[in-house]
Amino acid sequence: MESKPPYRIRNIQEFHRLRGLPPPEHPLISVIDYSTIHLLPGNPLSWVLDYYSISLKRTTHAKMRYGQQDYDFDSGVMFFMAPGQVFSVTVDDDAVPKHSGWILLIHPDFLWNTPLAKSIKRYEYFDYAVNEALFLSEKEEVTMNNIVHNIRQEYHSNIDQFSQNIIISQIETLLNYAERFYQRQFITRKITNHQLLDQLEQLLTDYFNNDELMAEGLPTVQYVAEALHLSANYLSGLLKVLTGQSTQQHIQEKLIGKAKEKLSTTDLSVSEIAYDLGFEHPQSFSKLFKAKTNLTPSAFRQSFN
Repeated sequence: MESKPPYRIRNIQEFHRLRGLPPPEHPLISVIDYSTIHLLPGNPLSWVLDYYSISLKRTTHAKMRYGQQDYDFDSGVMFFMAPGQVFSVTVDDDAVPKHSGWILLIHPDFLWNTPLAKSIKRYEYFDYAVNEALFLSEKEEVTMNNIVHNIRQEYHSNIDQFSQNIIISQIETLLNYAERFYQRQFITRKITNHQLLDQLEQLLTDYFNNDELMAEGLPTVQYVAEALHLSANYLSGLLKVLTGQSTQQHIQEKLIGKAKEKLSTTDLSVSEIAYDLGFEHPQSFSKLFKAKTNLTPSAFRQSFN
């Protein structure tokens, strides 16, 4: 039996209708209490949204998997979705989870003709997978709740010529705090993150030592991220905070280390080493090696003679 394609929800009014909610007070922006959202009979379990969705959620009788570990919903968990992303729900028959928190829906038209229409694309966490959600402390959760309360109050009151700019300002503040809290999360999850660095090191070591894998070419950022069960953007963001280097830079550093080993311990030509390391063109290898070491491969080899 083939799975059905995700159901497209084109606007905020349609989301309200599908969840059995009253019509939104504003057609382009809405803050919804999670406890009022229900999965009605016949509702799709997989859908794609045509608007931004930001939510802070607590759930009882449920755990979520974050990277390689399971976590309870003891603290608020934030999710960020951009238009066009697919989201799915799995219904557990054993227990009925209870949700609390809020979800903020923002149609792109609300951002039209404001600086946020363009700058919202710089917030990389909209591209993170659900299992790379943002876990908040109690203090951080209060901060986010207060901002969303201000947004709701502003569109709930009489709309005037200042309303959009005030709400846009609040949304920008929310997004900037989220960026700060994600950076904090990278730093404070030390044990998990250090384990991930060890896994990355072992993954790259195994790749460069495996002739069959190397026959496929250099490892890509996407390959490394998928092997570590993370999105490419999340992994690079995490590594930049922990090590100051992106995933691509880590791959290149490992590559240069392997190249140095071959140049100093074998009689293989530079071209042979380049092909062994997955390069189609030896010139590309030589260019990268010099950029990373300030020496050509031949000059590096001669330094050992």
